[in-house]
Amino acid sequence: MVMTREFRRRSGYTPDMTHRPAGIPAPDLADLDLARELQHLHRTRHDAFIAGSEDAFETHTARMLELEREYLRRFPQAASPDPLRTRAGSRRAAGVAG
Repeated sequence: MVMTREFRRRSGYTPDMTHRPAGIPAPDLADLDLARELQHLHRTRHDAFIAGSEDAFETHTARMLELEREYLRRFPQAASPDPLRTRAGSRRAAGVAG
């Protein structure tokens, strides 16, 4: 898969890049910045997997996990699944004994 011009522009990719800084530590990010960075990593995950080097994918994974852990630390309620997305919740909603 060839990286598109848009992906290169959004990711800051340049052909001669050998290393990108890891970014601001997750605990130091403001809530809105943390959410924005996490959304960006989720949007670029597939491209990192398909078109990135092993090193790039490992870096992407480490940063994504760092940001996800920080997000869940700050917003634990965000990790609660919608009851209708669980078997027990779906059964309750349908009136079926579980």
